Amino acid sequence: MIADKSPVVRSGLCDFITRDGRFEVLGVHPNGADFIEAVEAQPADIGVIGWSLTDMTGGEVLSALKRRHIATRLIIYTGEPGKDVLRQAVRLGAWGFISKSDEPEMVVDTITAVSRGRMSLPYVDLQALTSDPFGELTSRERELLTALANGWTNLQIASRIGISRNTVKYHLKNLYDKLGVSNRAMAVALYMQTTLDQR
Repeated sequence: MIADKSPVVRSGLCDFITRDGRFEVLGVHPNGADFIEAVEAQPADIGVIGWSLTDMTGGEVLSALKRRHIATRLIIYTGEPGKDVLRQAVRLGAWGFISKSDEPEMVVDTITAVSRGRMSLPYVDLQALTSDPFGELTSRERELLTALANGWTNLQIASRIGISRNTVKYHLKNLYDKLGVSNRAMAVALYMQTTLDQR
């Protein structure tokens, strides 16, 4: 089963996988909700999904399948830069991870590996990817992360916690580095995702 926001990517993946002849494409979907509904109605062994879908992230799809006990093994196919998406995908249970900059053959190679029960991930330090980044935060950084999630500005954080704006910026930089993100929106998204997963 395939899901991606781009009609060109959806069509290309479907054609390439079908031409290989070893796998049957059961469905192609433009968003996460349709994909989840489809694999619930007609279980697929493997799903190839984009990370940034029109209605949700690949992480939210992974979490939804886990909550609903759907055994489809997900492969993330993405053009998102950096290791943050890979870290989230691994932590949430993805079986495979392919960059859109990889050769097309990587798609079928990854599907083949996953179909045989093997994870297929880029060569990275898995220890760093699977360790809980929130476990490394100081109590002050946790306090700031909660403030960010509540929508506070740097000025509000500084005045309510009783520290200078420069100190807020210093703590936020350390916080972003530890979480492997580059801005407050990404930090809050990761925080919210993790909070949902723990429910």
